[in-house]
Amino acid sequence: MVRSETPKSVAATRGMLAHFFSCSKTRSFSSSFSTLSTPSSSSHKLSKSVTEETIENAEFIITKWDPNSPSITRVTSLFHGNRDEAEDFLSSVRDLRRAMHTLVSEHSTSDMLVLSQKLMEMAMARLQKEFYQILAATRDQLDPESISVRSPDGSIEDENELGSEEEFKTAGESTNVVRVMAVAMSDLKSIADCMISSGYSIECVNIYKLVRKSVVDEGLYLLGIEKFRSSQIHKMNGEALEHMIKNWMNAVKIAVKILFSGEKALCDHVFSASQTIKESCFSEITKGAINLFTFPVLVAKCKKLPERIFPLMELYEALSDLQPEVELIFNSESTSDIKLQVVSSLHGLGRSIRAILSEFVSTIQNDSSKTLIVGGGIHPLTQKVTSYISSLADHSGVLSDIFSDSPPPRNTALPEAYFESPTSDSGLTPAVSVHLAWLILILLCKLDRKAKVYKDMSLSYLFLANNVQNVLDKRFNAAFEEAYKKQVSWVVPDRKLRDELKVSIAKELIPAYREFYDTHRMMLRENNFEMFVRFTPDDLGNYISRLFHGTALSGSSTPPTPR
Repeated sequence: MVRSETPKSVAATRGMLAHFFSCSKTRSFSSSFSTLSTPSSSSHKLSKSVTEETIENAEFIITKWDPNSPSITRVTSLFHGNRDEAEDFLSSVRDLRRAMHTLVSEHSTSDMLVLSQKLMEMAMARLQKEFYQILAATRDQLDPESISVRSPDGSIEDENELGSEEEFKTAGESTNVVRVMAVAMSDLKSIADCMISSGYSIECVNIYKLVRKSVVDEGLYLLGIEKFRSSQIHKMNGEALEHMIKNWMNAVKIAVKILFSGEKALCDHVFSASQTIKESCFSEITKGAINLFTFPVLVAKCKKLPERIFPLMELYEALSDLQPEVELIFNSESTSDIKLQVVSSLHGLGRSIRAILSEFVSTIQNDSSKTLIVGGGIHPLTQKVTSYISSLADHSGVLSDIFSDSPPPRNTALPEAYFESPTSDSGLTPAVSVHLAWLILILLCKLDRKAKVYKDMSLSYLFLANNVQNVLDKRFNAAFEEAYKKQVSWVVPDRKLRDELKVSIAKELIPAYREFYDTHRMMLRENNFEMFVRFTPDDLGNYISRLFHGTALSGSSTPPTPR
């Protein structure tokens, strides 16, 4: 038995414990023991006898594993050794907690109450030590990547489908790691459950945060994530900034899909006994995530150069793709600042992209060059704008999100009809198509003014014809002809497979081409539209129907006129 204290201190401790168990919010015990009826004399004695026996049984195993004991148990691990004894230890702590409830409600003047409290503190000291040892010893095994891909039962998929001896050895090592991880996660949860139910949640959480926060911070550091400064980013040249953006996109994907996802899984498992604790604990561990998601906002505030729009759109797309996972991982009130930061970053990128496009339009409109292009050839502005628009089209998904609720600005110098959406089967046109068509119209209007510089009317018309052809062609006619010449001679003997291939090609090509065709047909509204756009959507369908029959083109560089 643990040595008792002086009568004066015992009396003081009794009063403290009685108040402690009835009023404490931090070290509160199960409510199921808080309301007990007044026992009769015989049941009172029986209850006291059972309670004392429970405490004595708990005392035996708890004192054996006293972390301050001079015995061998001081330097050995309870959970690493005999696992049955570890379970007995936890069971004894639970029994001790119930006995303490009984003493407080029925025998509040008992000396056993003082002993029980000393035993509980001794047990909690041991569990704190075990909790830390497990976290520290399995720090490498409990890495977020392993946790994030771990199956619910801790097994490895297809572990029996092994090939060479080397593969077998590698799989065996992996299986051992998973087993170690599964045991560690189970032990951590058992200890956390016991400490939380015994009122020692603060001590348990502090140890967990100490170890796991260092894992997250180290992971972010290795990914190159730091507290970015606005002045640091604004001083970068374009090449250095693009390099940093690419590194960030790689880092954020790993951080979200592995680092944060794995820590969320581990935290939810260990502290499943308390929703509040697991949420606040995960929030503390992942505080560094805010630095990760502020980076796009800082980049968005950089100088609005036309070429900067493309890395910004890549940033937007990367962050937008990860947003659903971020919402899922940081799904509590305590981590709402992370979700809000992601939304803020997307909005900031969107504003910057719209601003750059607006500046680009102003650049076209303000181009005052009056240099005559010899022979009515292609103007540099035409090449610049068409190349820019072609690159923008490669990011149509991002632009569609950004412009979904932002119609192109009206310009009184342009006819209102130019802003009408081309009709389609659904009656709707993606916002990006309207914006790109509007950019083309701005260019065409500027080219019309530049054509007036030519004194020779015929040369002026030739200049317009060449430049409009360059705008409308985005190299489709030549590319289609080349592809058709090559593939028309290919053979697919099986009729079903041949038809399936043609249907698949048609689904990919014709809807996109029809949108392009209708948009520019509406814009030009000229009788000579066919001069610039050679193929109609129906033509493409007819040409596709001729593919894979093995019919080579003879002596002609262009597809035959469809019938």
